[in-house]
Amino acid sequence: MSVALTSTAVPTSIRSDKVRVMVVDDSVVIRGMISRWIGAEPDMEVVASLRTGLDAVNQIERINPDVAVLDIEMPDLDGISALPQLLAKKRDLVVIMASTLTRRNAEISLKALSLGASDYIPKPESTREATAAETFRHDLIQKIRHLGAKARRNPVHPTASPPLAPGHDRPRTSAPAAAHTAPAQIARRSFGLLSPKVLLIGSSTGGPQALMSLVAEIGPVIDRVPVLITQHMPPTFTTILAEHLARTSKRPAHEGIDGETIKPGHIYLAPGGRHMRIARHGIDATIALDDGPPVNFCKPAVDPMFTSAIDVWQGSIMSVILTGMGSDGMRGGKDIVAAGGSVIAQDEATSVVWGMPGAAVNAGICAAVLPLNQIAPKLVRVFAGDRS
Repeated sequence: MSVALTSTAVPTSIRSDKVRVMVVDDSVVIRGMISRWIGAEPDMEVVASLRTGLDAVNQIERINPDVAVLDIEMPDLDGISALPQLLAKKRDLVVIMASTLTRRNAEISLKALSLGASDYIPKPESTREATAAETFRHDLIQKIRHLGAKARRNPVHPTASPPLAPGHDRPRTSAPAAAHTAPAQIARRSFGLLSPKVLLIGSSTGGPQALMSLVAEIGPVIDRVPVLITQHMPPTFTTILAEHLARTSKRPAHEGIDGETIKPGHIYLAPGGRHMRIARHGIDATIALDDGPPVNFCKPAVDPMFTSAIDVWQGSIMSVILTGMGSDGMRGGKDIVAAGGSVIAQDEATSVVWGMPGAAVNAGICAAVLPLNQIAPKLVRVFAGDRS
């Protein structure tokens, strides 16, 4: 039997400032654990703890949460089936998909992003393993906090992103650019004077959808130079994302392999659980995978990729920082700019979370701050020689 922690909906007019969270998981252990974690945070509260997706669909309007942590595998109605029904009843609901780390569940989680889920989180295989449980706790609380806060500030659910699927299903672009112009007061630097020889991209929350949209439109850039991407993702997820990037871009894309030569026309994705750096081997640039500690709480992290690229390409680097929590990429971006390269950041209006790009913008290192649908055309022009 499901257990609701609220007996009646709380009227909007008297709702507290806390982010209201609904936990939906058929495991009583997981529900209890997540509920305790959330209850210990001063800025969020559990308003319902439910066993099935059907319970969530039936009670969503009464409970009125800001965020739902939604398990994938449940009886009666699983998470991927419940997702569109929940969003139909509450358009601005933030849904974080939770699943154990299998290829099937990773595929479903990425599909959920295309159906309107805001993010995903892999559950540890065993909650008795302290390190895994603590990482899960940190990541989940941060996602709830940042996504929930944004939803409360701007309660409008975006149109579902197109599927992360076959290459012929090309992602649609964002809303018209005029609606997403960056604030005039943002300071911008000039683009670097040297012709870029590589494109580096960093992303996190909201990144898979943004990456799919971007790589679909930068074919001329990929054909000219190598593209290296660090997306905050666990193992298995990055394997699947690389497959989707290959289908959408119609170019070779795979997880970086330690020691392989970096070539134009290819997309290299940092594998989950390892930092991807760039090294010089004779006249060639090569992938160097690093199993060191997390950087900026992430592994892989963007900063190691950005900073290591300078030793190979000096100032001939174009970098892009897309949607994501935290500030990863900002320090590496500073180094790139100091070496003579350039940084483009996604604007706040089209970012799921404006943490990473916002940190770069506030550091004053960006040559352009653009809505997602303007980044690809700008890159094509820059790599064709227009650095105005």
